[in-house]
Amino acid sequence: MNINNIFTYVLKSVILGLAIAFLVITIIPSITKNSDTEAINITPSSTSDLNTLSTQAPIVNSYANAVEIAAPTVVNISTQTLVTNQNYRMSKDPFMQHLFDQLQSEPRTRLEKSLGSGVIVSQDGIILTNYHVIKNANKIEVAIHDGQVALASIIGVDPDTDLAVLKVPLNNLSNIQFANSIYSRVGDIVLAIGNPFGVGQTVTSGIISGTGRNMLGINTFEDFIQTDAAINPGNSGGALINPAGELVGINTAIISRSGGSQGIGLAIPTNLAKNVMQQILKQGYVTRGWIGIGIQNVTSKLAASLKQPKTTGVIISKILVNGPADKSGLQLNDIIIKINNKKIYNKRMVLNAISKVTPSKKMLLTVIRDNKEKIISVVADQRPP
Repeated sequence: MNINNIFTYVLKSVILGLAIAFLVITIIPSITKNSDTEAINITPSSTSDLNTLSTQAPIVNSYANAVEIAAPTVVNISTQTLVTNQNYRMSKDPFMQHLFDQLQSEPRTRLEKSLGSGVIVSQDGIILTNYHVIKNANKIEVAIHDGQVALASIIGVDPDTDLAVLKVPLNNLSNIQFANSIYSRVGDIVLAIGNPFGVGQTVTSGIISGTGRNMLGINTFEDFIQTDAAINPGNSGGALINPAGELVGINTAIISRSGGSQGIGLAIPTNLAKNVMQQILKQGYVTRGWIGIGIQNVTSKLAASLKQPKTTGVIISKILVNGPADKSGLQLNDIIIKINNKKIYNKRMVLNAISKVTPSKKMLLTVIRDNKEKIISVVADQRPP
């Protein structure tokens, strides 16, 4: 190969290299740019969208602020109850009765103590708690968060919802703020504050697991919030709060086979508790309608035994003599299917509907009797305590 050929070969190589470099510099970046544009299109289109996403699911590391707001309003309640043990006759034989009367001692009394919790709802010492916490108590002592201790008096109770209103002779107390429980949703974060097992004020956390829980056989009127926040003996009457430190419910009961918390706690929602409390503060009792009947749910088996084609509704199984239902002409085995033109499916709906009627006001019951519908007007009375 002569020098001219070598020079020609080198020149061709240089030209080829420059051509490749030109392609890399000019064409490849445009391909890369297009790929990047497509990638950007599947992400939020602006910074504001990113901010919106981050505010929808904030990461909360602590609920200390909520606890600091609500904890001073939750009190410890200790009660003392005198219990008398009666001596019973062991035999109907006169001789044995006489002998037993000679040997038996006077009835014995003992002092029972129990612990619970309560929530301060006004600065002048009004406290909301469960009825079962103070039931039959001879002495009720309340310990405030700041160390003050005072004897409490009972303003009023409502056994049908397991609520009680107390008063302590103290002023300028921290009081809880009520949330509107109608906005409580399954999945909301809640904190339970109380005095479990008497160990001192304790806070547990969880979520609302369910709302509107009823027909549990705990209270006459039930509309519980269910939570998995741990509730143990001593928590009764304490506060269930939201992350803003507002009262969502009054901790009341647990469903458990062992007696300890198993993740099914029940709280009375604030709207129900507040309504009961306000009526007690105003008049000393809760106004509810009542017509004097015993009822049970209609089942297919029961309907068949009565030769009734209707398998839904509520059957009247008892009627109080000279009560409102008796005076109105309602009869045993009447099946209630509507109250004030609203359909009825179970006895809980009947109880709630009747209780909402103002005493002395009329209500219309649609019943099935002899396979025919009848509308009967009943004048409600005040539900007895």
